[in-house]
Amino acid sequence: MRAVTASPPPSPWTADDARAVTQLMLLAVALRVATALVAFFVNATFPLERPEQFTVLADTHLFWDTFARNDSGWYFGIASRGYQWVEGGRNNLAFFPAYPLLMGVAGRLFGGTQADMYFGGIVVAWVASIAAAGFVYGSARLDLTAERAWHAALLTLVFPFAFFFGVVYSESLFVLGLAGAIFGLRTRRWLLGAIFGALMTATRVNGVMAVPGLVWLAWQAAPPTRAGKLQGLAAGLATGLGFAGYCAYNWRVTGDPFEWYHAITRWGYYPGATVAGNPVVALITNLFTRPYDYFLAEHAAPYDVLNGLFPLVMVATLPWVWRRLGTGYTLLIAANLALPLSSGQFEGLGRYSAVLFPFQIWVAAVASAPAQALVYTGYGLLYGLALTLFTTLHPIF
Repeated sequence: MRAVTASPPPSPWTADDARAVTQLMLLAVALRVATALVAFFVNATFPLERPEQFTVLADTHLFWDTFARNDSGWYFGIASRGYQWVEGGRNNLAFFPAYPLLMGVAGRLFGGTQADMYFGGIVVAWVASIAAAGFVYGSARLDLTAERAWHAALLTLVFPFAFFFGVVYSESLFVLGLAGAIFGLRTRRWLLGAIFGALMTATRVNGVMAVPGLVWLAWQAAPPTRAGKLQGLAAGLATGLGFAGYCAYNWRVTGDPFEWYHAITRWGYYPGATVAGNPVVALITNLFTRPYDYFLAEHAAPYDVLNGLFPLVMVATLPWVWRRLGTGYTLLIAANLALPLSSGQFEGLGRYSAVLFPFQIWVAAVASAPAQALVYTGYGLLYGLALTLFTTLHPIF
């Protein structure tokens, strides 16, 4: 039976809900601290796959450097020096502005040095992930009991790639924007939903792919009057203003509103270019026909499998997500995965999946207690593996 997606929620917010959110926020802090300690242990114990590209402090530091890998250097550049357009070449316009701009504000409050900027990025990521825990619970509570909503939020925090929520990456800010938008729109807090949605679409390019799903949720939640439906529609569409604003900035700086897209393609990443003949088919074929040889013969195979596992599971379960949670969440998950899956690369798919917490709402809704225990066990094992690979500079981006 499909869940009712209209709002406001059937029962008022209770003291038990407030306690559940407090618990989740404290757990989010504990997870961030535990993850940082594990990453430090990994960095001090295992060799790096390749040399460090940059350091948080002036010199290598086995604890602090675990927070800054790969794309973190690009965010640091934007936070400290702003956007720098290189015509016809790679440039940092490929990275959307919300996270690095907040990182820069926090870093300057700390003092403005290189280390301060990275510390600012860590603070923004941690605060966003802690706040997101509350909004994920609030969104899940619209469809689930308090206990199952609590598990939906915790599953989001311990998802195998959720360690990205605590490092100098934009994932935590994205999930906060998405969760705040869903909660605001579904409870008819139109301004709240629009603001958080605009934050989300200004954080990462595929945020715009969530807009159709958000519009649907807002339309369903709106009162059944002409004025009410127009309010919901306007609030849903307003979530795309962050994306529109960044396109306008690109136009002013470069003369092309989609220069950010051209910057992305200069890394050999072409979203939407390989719908036909997608390598996802090759991945599935290899896993079913020659798994052992595939892992040994192709260097990228373990990383592709780890990155591609959950997007494929999410796609496969979409019919059941639709039956339980409705069209809005199904559209949101499908659209957000369609863009990266169509690029022909598996890079980043794990962290892209980490922010799609409606999938965790579905898992919490349908899983029995024994199945839930298995999910937590699997998530925990893969969390440790993915964190280890990321920390030691294997190609987990």
